[in-house]
Amino acid sequence: MEEQSEKYLFEEMPVPRAVATLAIPTIISQVVTMIYNLADTFFIGQIGDPAMVAAVSLVSPWFNLLTAIGNLFGLGGSSLISRMLGVKNHGDIKHVAVFSVWGGGAFTLVFSVLTYLARRPLLNFLGASPDTFRYAESYLFWVVVLGGVPTMVSLALGHLLRSEGHARQASAGMMFGGILNVVLDPILIFGFHMDVAGAAIATAFSNAASVVFFVVQYFRLGDRTDVSLHPKYFTFRFVRQVFSVGLASALATALGNASNMVMVRLASGYGDIPVAAYGIVKRIDQFPLNVSMGLCQGFMPLVGYNYAAKKYKRMRSVSFFSWKAAIVMSACFIACFAAFAPQILHLFIPEEQTSTLGAQFLRIACLAVPLTSVNFLISYTLQAMGKGVQSAALTFSRQGLLNIPLLILMNLTVGLYGMIWTQLVVEVIKLPVSLGMYMVTFRKLKEGNCSA
Repeated sequence: MEEQSEKYLFEEMPVPRAVATLAIPTIISQVVTMIYNLADTFFIGQIGDPAMVAAVSLVSPWFNLLTAIGNLFGLGGSSLISRMLGVKNHGDIKHVAVFSVWGGGAFTLVFSVLTYLARRPLLNFLGASPDTFRYAESYLFWVVVLGGVPTMVSLALGHLLRSEGHARQASAGMMFGGILNVVLDPILIFGFHMDVAGAAIATAFSNAASVVFFVVQYFRLGDRTDVSLHPKYFTFRFVRQVFSVGLASALATALGNASNMVMVRLASGYGDIPVAAYGIVKRIDQFPLNVSMGLCQGFMPLVGYNYAAKKYKRMRSVSFFSWKAAIVMSACFIACFAAFAPQILHLFIPEEQTSTLGAQFLRIACLAVPLTSVNFLISYTLQAMGKGVQSAALTFSRQGLLNIPLLILMNLTVGLYGMIWTQLVVEVIKLPVSLGMYMVTFRKLKEGNCSA
């Protein structure tokens, strides 16, 4: 019955319904995750100290590198598992899953230890000022040094659940951690007067709780999953196949965070208030992008399965429907941000100078959201097909060749506001390139299928 249900979902269910079945729980979990990411900024902002908000903003790009590691191992592993399901190769799935979880955990442990050892020069590099350094160091210690491994493992386990179509369980785990963080934040920040450290402890503890939740879910699934978490199945046999796809996603996240680091570093030259304003805007602007990310993670198993099964027409229908859905959702967010930017920023920080500057930033930054969403979706489509090289090329050209150099150029020529416009300029340039690469890839698939 389980195999019949899986076959119907991946091969026969109407495309909009199939995408909704996998994507809606994932989108909800991404929204909840975004809310708990916003919760740190929101509750710290209520203290009314821009230095505390700026400290969280400085550390956030480095903390988000954990997402890059989670994508390297978790998303790479889940894409491979979906394609294995498409060709009915159930025997190797447990080896891929164990490598993704245990290999990723070990890699993250090394990352966390190195972060601790290099914390002072790292924070200086990120742009910490004398007023923000103490807060930033405390936040970094809890969310990356102590909370790094649970954060990465939680992400990887969620990806692996989605790869087999268990989107509801994956989403429930993310939501559990997110809700717990929102509950703990005000208790630790205000109840125990722990300020920035309280927000960081809440985040680290919530991610650890998510790991426990996911492990329980795997025990409950039992024979209904081919995934195993037992370390006896660990092997390096699938490293190349996992990394060939995961590297593209990890590169996207890492370069995106590198861009944020550059932006924050440049903004710190204008003072702590622009850093705080940009940090809040970046968190808010990530909301629609996280919705698109949920859509990406939801439709990836469908694309990967049908690609491996050579059902290219259905695979393309899934991709096109997802792109259209992303554009519609992004347009709604733009309208909301444009209309209520001052109120949204004031909600996050009552301090007038920071909220006024942030509202101006938000109205500019949100214009890039629809184009960014489509570029993301195309990249994730290529990853789901196992086309890691093409996806990595798109990512590197977008972030490495365009975004970072343009940030520096716009800062030199236009100033602070020029950096805020950079994202829109990059997405306009990148969209035709992304579409062109997808069309060429799909045309090759059709030609190969016809010749076969």
